[in-house]
Amino acid sequence: VWGSKTDYYQTNVLGSVNIIKACQQLAIRSLVYTSSPSVTFSGQDENAINETQPYAKRHLNHYSASKAVAEQLILEANKHNNLATVALRPHLIWGPDDPHIVPRVIAKARAGRLKLVGAIDKLVDTTYVDNAAYAHILAALTLTTQPKRCAGKSYFISNDQPITMADMLNKIIACVDLPVVTKRVPSAIAYGVGALLEACYLLLNKKQEPMMTRFVARQLATSHYFDINAAKKDLGYLPLVSIEEGMQRLQASLS
Repeated sequence: VWGSKTDYYQTNVLGSVNIIKACQQLAIRSLVYTSSPSVTFSGQDENAINETQPYAKRHLNHYSASKAVAEQLILEANKHNNLATVALRPHLIWGPDDPHIVPRVIAKARAGRLKLVGAIDKLVDTTYVDNAAYAHILAALTLTTQPKRCAGKSYFISNDQPITMADMLNKIIACVDLPVVTKRVPSAIAYGVGALLEACYLLLNKKQEPMMTRFVARQLATSHYFDINAAKKDLGYLPLVSIEEGMQRLQASLS
């Protein structure tokens, strides 16, 4: 969630441009792109939105801004030089060997720094890693066998089990027998702290990620769950692993 505009642009935007060129030069006919639901996120609640939701007019970090540009490039490349493309937007991928969400949540909980943001629990969608992989396989199969069903489209992907952020965080830390987190920080304070830390880190040219950012503050304080009927209809996607089963697998991997 934190980094320079140049780094994100080179990786996500120029990287996508190079992938498209390589596909065209090598006569590769199908391209499944891993996008992000953050392309539509502007800091407001997203309640059961679908793919008709427009791209955010204002992004809270360089990651989501660069992913939005990249996704549009991928979808615009559809049918150019016989290339069929599709973009998937899996939300909050987690599971065994997760290098991002799970270790950060556990580390903050162990340090006593994990807090809930906002006075009201909001619903969010998550995606167990096997389900994310399964969606990509289905998209590839559909794109190569029935391209008219999905080519040129984007799809939200999730476990289709909206859960409160508090419940999700506490389920993760329960996997390592840590106590339930109940302490809360007002969303306005979290956002203000994030903005202040971002400014300080930029001023001091610090490369590590701030303890809080505006994007994270808004993500933790708002709802973001999705209508995935399009993926079900066009790709035949249904989650294979529930949150409950996924947590059992996660706990086993951490023990």
